[in-house]
Amino acid sequence: MFKYLCKKKAQSSLEYAILIIIVLGALLSIQVYIKRGIQGRLKSATDDIGEQYKAGGMNVTKTTRFHSKTNETAEQGASTSTLVDAETTNVVLSSNMMSITEDFWGRN
Repeated sequence: MFKYLCKKKAQSSLEYAILIIIVLGALLSIQVYIKRGIQGRLKSATDDIGEQYKAGGMNVTKTTRFHSKTNETAEQGASTSTLVDAETTNVVLSSNMMSITEDFWGRN
């Protein structure tokens, strides 16, 4: 009976080895499709980002305005300055992406 159980263990190990080989073979055969699927999702994600930044292909204008009201008094060589109204800062930033179809890389 002991010899019979030992033979069953070997048969069981062999079945596991064959099962692992079949699973690895299946994964190796579909790896091309998995790679293409991942690359397609990556391309779709990068296309969703929008146009890429190109040096020289973007105009940026930034305008900053400061406004404050102060009251200054001068008496006998000493001057004092007091803030009458709250200071305000207004910043306007605009950018324009130019569509450039070709890049210039120098002379041919």
